[in-house]
Amino acid sequence: MRWLLFLSKLAFICGIFFLLALSLLVKDWIDDKSLASTIITIGFFMGMIIVPVTLICYLVIWLMKKKPTSVVPRWLIIANVFFFFVYIGYVYYNNHIHSIQ
Repeated sequence: MRWLLFLSKLAFICGIFFLLALSLLVKDWIDDKSLASTIITIGFFMGMIIVPVTLICYLVIWLMKKKPTSVVPRWLIIANVFFFFVYIGYVYYNNHIHSIQ
């Protein structure tokens, strides 16, 4: 189950990069365009795949009557769930704004 810990850490890093990418939408605070594109790629594209897959793995392990907290720290699970809801909020907001126009 060490793979779950690795996946959880990867999802956490993608969530942090997603918050950085959102901040780049508000204000362009990086002059290096290649670094900005790396942040956006990790945050938006990798995170949109890895964070939900991680939560699905948590759910499957929980349904198998095992506790994910035996391998993954509780704060990491809570942070990944938070990032998932931020992703859902971003997707909803982005689609809602475009549907109005």
